[in-house]
Amino acid sequence: MLTVTIHDAESQLASLVEQAARGAAFIISKAGRPMVKVIPFTSDTEPTERLGFMVGEITVPEDFDQMASGEIATLFTESNT
Repeated sequence: MLTVTIHDAESQLASLVEQAARGAAFIISKAGRPMVKVIPFTSDTEPTERLGFMVGEITVPEDFDQMASGEIATLFTESNT
């Protein structure tokens, strides 16, 4: 496995990250001591499909975006004195 110094990692970060993303993990060392291991990211969970999970259980009125618009407008125009 490739080991690079912190200085080399700073100057070559973009290239090293690309390599790690393709599966070539590497270690960053400081003063000859391994500090961190950089590995490709993999998702541990599968995305949950939620679209349509309540189909047929609720209905949304056609005027949903206009509901109570008069009352709301009044709240913004009324004087609270």
